Amino acid sequence: MKIVEIKDSAQKNAFLELPVALYKNEKNWIRPLDSDIEGIFDKEVNKYFRHGEATRWLLYSDDHNVIGRIAAFIDNKTAKTSEYKTGGCGFFECIDDQAAANLLFDTAKEWLIARGMEAMEGPINFGERLNWWGLLVDGFYEPVYGMPYHLAYYRPLFENYGFKEYYQQYTFHRFVEGDLPPIYQEKADRLARDPAYTFKHIEKNKLEQYGEDFRTVYNKAWTKHAGVREMPKAQAMAMMNQLKPILDEEIIWFAYYNNEPIAFFIMIPELNQIFKHLNGKLKGKWDIVAKLKFLYHKYTGSCKKMFGVVFGVVPEFQSKGLEGAIVMAAAKVIQPMGRYTEFEMNWIGNFNPKMIKVAEAAGGKIRKVHITYKYIFDQSKPFYPMKMIE
Repeated sequence: MKIVEIKDSAQKNAFLELPVALYKNEKNWIRPLDSDIEGIFDKEVNKYFRHGEATRWLLYSDDHNVIGRIAAFIDNKTAKTSEYKTGGCGFFECIDDQAAANLLFDTAKEWLIARGMEAMEGPINFGERLNWWGLLVDGFYEPVYGMPYHLAYYRPLFENYGFKEYYQQYTFHRFVEGDLPPIYQEKADRLARDPAYTFKHIEKNKLEQYGEDFRTVYNKAWTKHAGVREMPKAQAMAMMNQLKPILDEEIIWFAYYNNEPIAFFIMIPELNQIFKHLNGKLKGKWDIVAKLKFLYHKYTGSCKKMFGVVFGVVPEFQSKGLEGAIVMAAAKVIQPMGRYTEFEMNWIGNFNPKMIKVAEAAGGKIRKVHITYKYIFDQSKPFYPMKMIE
């Protein structure tokens, strides 16, 4: 076997095409958009290159066929936020061969060691945690947009190498129809008696305002988590502008107390229900055809699933019933619309019992489990799982 660092366009294309061969018999696999994957490794697109670096490799068999791939990266803003200086590996794909997997992992490890790292998490993204994070180990349903789908044999490939479970990430599922638990109505009624609380869905013509409201809540609620940095205004607006072409105003909700933002519940149409018809193409020579397909499926109602992108409550308003109240406010608008039949709430860590309770209280059931692993380069040093959020 031979491993090669990616340098040219042919190798970049091989990186994109390897999963097509590996997943050809997986009916629930949805090919990611090529532009999404390539953007992660493009310094002009991915702003993480301003404070980090990344590279990737292909693994060839003795008969010159591509049999594996991996990427490695360092985010200098988060590398030192845990017990060990930590980089990442991700976008791992491989044939069912431990020796091949070991060579890929070794290559990523050596690259990180050369840059002063003491551990690596994987499989993760060179970017926000919302996307391409964790190894799917249970619930091999169609992936939501931006989340990875994996082959079942990947888990032993990681664990046999020596990766240990750092934390689990749950995707909760429920059908839109059906009553919400009575406790939600009780919480909503109780808060409704206090005129200081208000709930509203966004309006497209006020995205700058909602971008700032999002940033306010996010920075109060998330920066206490290990490895999460404060979100600047430009990043919040970039996210809102990215959502603009596909957002549905009635499914993105904010809560306010005395007109100050205190919570959000952001849902979007589950785009993989549309993108699965595009075979990874939305730019390049297939741009016009792909966009026509996208618009056709968007406006003919192909997408019946909502995707919970993120749910946040500022610390001083947690455990006061606000979680239930904002869900109830949204449900009163969304259920009568009949536009969606399913809902998935993504990326709830097993280290976050409060959010697990919120998802369960809303009638959600765990449908998918991803694991984020960690590998300590000096195996004699102690391993620490992710700290629980109190």
